[in-house]
Amino acid sequence: MLKAISPIDGRYANQTKVLSSYFSEFALIRYRVKVEFEYFVHLHSAQVGDLIRLDHIPASLNSAIDEMDESQAQKIKEIEKTTNHDVKAVEYFLRDLFEAHGLKDYIEYIHFGLTSQDINNTAFPLMMKNATKDVMVPLLKSMINAIAELADRFPQLPMLAHTHGQPASPTTFKKEMYVFVERLLQQVDQLEKLTFVAKFGGATGNFNAHKVTFPNVNWPSFADAFIKNLGLTRLQTTTQIAHYDQEAAYFHQWIRINTILVDFCRDIWTYISMNYIKQKTVANEVGSSAMPHKVNPIDFENAEGNLLLANAILGFLAEKLPVSRLQRDLTDSTVLRNVGVPLAHILIAINSISKGLGKLSPDEAKIKAELSQNVAVIAEGIQSILRREGVPHPYELLKQFTRGTQGLSMERFLEFIDSLPVNDDVKAELRQLSPLSYTGYSM
Repeated sequence: MLKAISPIDGRYANQTKVLSSYFSEFALIRYRVKVEFEYFVHLHSAQVGDLIRLDHIPASLNSAIDEMDESQAQKIKEIEKTTNHDVKAVEYFLRDLFEAHGLKDYIEYIHFGLTSQDINNTAFPLMMKNATKDVMVPLLKSMINAIAELADRFPQLPMLAHTHGQPASPTTFKKEMYVFVERLLQQVDQLEKLTFVAKFGGATGNFNAHKVTFPNVNWPSFADAFIKNLGLTRLQTTTQIAHYDQEAAYFHQWIRINTILVDFCRDIWTYISMNYIKQKTVANEVGSSAMPHKVNPIDFENAEGNLLLANAILGFLAEKLPVSRLQRDLTDSTVLRNVGVPLAHILIAINSISKGLGKLSPDEAKIKAELSQNVAVIAEGIQSILRREGVPHPYELLKQFTRGTQGLSMERFLEFIDSLPVNDDVKAELRQLSPLSYTGYSM
């Protein structure tokens, strides 16, 4: 770990190791083996060619595939040293494995009619789908719940809003937190609805070898069923590779989520700097190597940095992968291996936010004091009631009274209300306005 080039495999390895089952070299090898084996199983189920003579696939072979470990993956890496082709190394490994389990007569059906991208462009979407469902979405939902739980602890806590950095109509702490809860839940819903697709159609996507060898098989229907059985949707018209448009949609979906989280981190950072939110101190933690008093918002700064780095990579992936010269070039091969990198940075960021949320609590006294000192924010309500009462130019009237006046007090406002050309009932209504209660339908 100390010699890792990337912090996601070094400094943050304990956090990101949960993704190694989906995006490591070992994971990629396992997924490739799974796709190759399941293809053979589907060929057998369809009774293609000589496979009609095979009564059943030995349970021992199924077990060997399911229980594949790093030592077997290392064998594939050793084969790759000779083949200089990673997918062909998987095929040769499976040929040896099939022979060991009594299927020597059927090894030519391994990788039958396929190109390497039929395997890669099926394995990677499976990896992405499973990692998203098993790790990323639960982690994200847990963090969203943590935001909601923090907000729910302080219902009806009024807070001065700031638009353009200036005091504005009051809001509540809970409502401002729920702005992010709602935004994030909408994006998670879209993320969960994304379709993961696979390319599966032979050398240039037309099933040339399949059709000429077994013309009586409806290969497009066969492939549709096979890919659907894996939990994916097959692209119908492709070159040698997937066109990656759906992967780009996936990357852009994460960019939107990350952008919302950056916005959240910056708001929390600002609330902390304004002393609206306090951070719990941890006895042995150090905020500054020089200034002992400091308790820095490091969790949210760490998250922001990782989110922005993730977005830079996701944006590159979304722009690069859908572009390929003619029927294919090899630039996607090395790029595709990095799809787990931005997810690792997102994971680190979400963990940081969740950790930071556990240290936060609003400073109710500070929030209410500052709100009470900004009485001018009720001017909006006063001028709106005056509009209702038909008083001429109420906006301009309040503008003249409030603008450029420092330290307006409630007493000054009450005097102003008494001077207004409205009846006593309306004046009584206006006197009820207070920065602490002027929060509309806020939570």
